[in-house]
Amino acid sequence: MNVSVTRFARGLLALLAFVQLPAASTGSAAALADEPIQPVPRVVDRHPERSALGRRLFSDVRLSRNASVSCASCHDLRGSGGDRRGRGIGFEGVATRVTVPTVFNAALNFRQFWNGRAASLEAQVDEVVQSPIEMGSNWSEVVARVVSDPEYRRGFAAAYPDGVTRANIQNAIASFERTQLTPDSRFDRYLRGDATAITDAEKEGYAAFKHFGCVACHQGVNVGGNMFQKFGVMGDYFARRGNPAPADQGRYELTHAEADRHVFKVPGLRNIALTAPYFHDGSAKTLDAAVDVMFEYQLGRVASAADKASIIGFLRTLTGELPANP
Repeated sequence: MNVSVTRFARGLLALLAFVQLPAASTGSAAALADEPIQPVPRVVDRHPERSALGRRLFSDVRLSRNASVSCASCHDLRGSGGDRRGRGIGFEGVATRVTVPTVFNAALNFRQFWNGRAASLEAQVDEVVQSPIEMGSNWSEVVARVVSDPEYRRGFAAAYPDGVTRANIQNAIASFERTQLTPDSRFDRYLRGDATAITDAEKEGYAAFKHFGCVACHQGVNVGGNMFQKFGVMGDYFARRGNPAPADQGRYELTHAEADRHVFKVPGLRNIALTAPYFHDGSAKTLDAAVDVMFEYQLGRVASAADKASIIGFLRTLTGELPANP
């Protein structure tokens, strides 16, 4: 479906480089290997001193030009990990061009941002801090503000040989974001061999999810996030929606290749019941509406009420344990 083998392979390798799956329970290894979706791993924090710095920086408004917003202003760590308003509001009160993706499980994505323009969490941090809409800062000012804080100076000296630097600030925030996984959803417990973790109706929803082809794009550990795909494979979604905007062009804005017009990173579906509104434009306010759009424009069919309810029932089993953020 307009996805190259090379792109998929790169995404799969990126996921495997980070994910360490827990041992499957007795008798479940074969089933786990056969399923297109894999459980979210438990958090393995290899650099707790760096992630602790990143946790503080994530909520520090001094990263923005006028000390008005932080990463946490748009990424609600006590809620969805995203922004329930849809679009975020930047340092001057201007809305972002697209909806705010959740930070939860972002480490499992092979690229960051809807158009995949950042190859790493560090690159994503770099861009957000300098964005003329989001934080509007420059790195010399940010580094100076962090250096001026004695607690930061001590923390960075202990965590990094070269102390406070632009790269180390980016890495600290990214290290924190890598701890923001949501393991042990009911569906993950089912994948690990607990047949009672989801109901028979939810199992039927998963079967429908596979039968209709949703799993062709939404698979892997994050149930997505590991490939690019055109939004509107089976119809012109944007013509029907109207009011075209530059951000609707997807990767075309970056590559100017016609094949990339309306192509976006496939979003992960982990915790999807918590992350409305949906799509890059926030046009679907409910899961019900989002499933309708996916059936029409990605699958070229109309979902029956029964099939839609069944699939939504399965999607609700993907809500995992949210990080215990103070």
